[in-house]
Amino acid sequence: MLNDIVDRIRALPPLPRSFQKINAICDNPDSSINELAKVIETDPMLVANLLKIANSPLYNFRREIKSVLQAISLFGMSSTRSLVTSISVKKLLGVDMEPYGVTPEEFVAISTIQSALVNKWYSHINPAGVDDLFLAALLQDTGKIMIADEVVRNDEVYQFKSEIEMSHDIASVEKMYVGVTSAEVTAEIFNHWGFSDKMVKMIQFSDHYEEAEDLQEYAKILKILKTAVPINSPLSENSINRAVKILEKETMSVELFLDAVKEIKN
Repeated sequence: MLNDIVDRIRALPPLPRSFQKINAICDNPDSSINELAKVIETDPMLVANLLKIANSPLYNFRREIKSVLQAISLFGMSSTRSLVTSISVKKLLGVDMEPYGVTPEEFVAISTIQSALVNKWYSHINPAGVDDLFLAALLQDTGKIMIADEVVRNDEVYQFKSEIEMSHDIASVEKMYVGVTSAEVTAEIFNHWGFSDKMVKMIQFSDHYEEAEDLQEYAKILKILKTAVPINSPLSENSINRAVKILEKETMSVELFLDAVKEIKN
């Protein structure tokens, strides 16, 4: 089963040309938000999804966002690139999350909650690290799409779904059924697409952040996020308590984290 997943990752088509253009604009310090808006506006699906996210209560903008230019002005170019990357990836892979017991819309919402949480929480700890973590939080569960597909192919949806519903350790259920975790699959996907080594490794080691060496801090934050916002019980009392145990173990501020959680839940 692991070989099947790896083979399908290697057969994935490249990301769309618009994605490459957006990256080039965001990497150029002389680029403007108008240039970025023009590229995004060539893809109606990107426009619709970006505006939907911008008008989500999670970001609490004070007025309705009606244009791409408005959205970029409020998010900034870096966060806009992250959101567009997430939209492009999920579109290319297709999303059928029945084995995990969620709809495609709920799956996207969980990723958005993780990214909003890291933005509100980690910006008080290390503002310079938020950009990298914002994108990683949006994308770290991408591997679940391919694992769900593998479970469907093996006709194990009912069994897998039952295990996921009851589990506090989703990675162990994934490993038991397909021989690999979603973090490992995600890392393999983004390695295939040429994402930065930093991004690949922080996601790859998020289940075992102690082994992440110089990226241990980032991998640890991703672990805390997916512990608090798991696909089967996002921001439940039990999920938050498990995340708090990691914070306490790592002597990180519980108060800062819970304040951010409260703001997201409100």
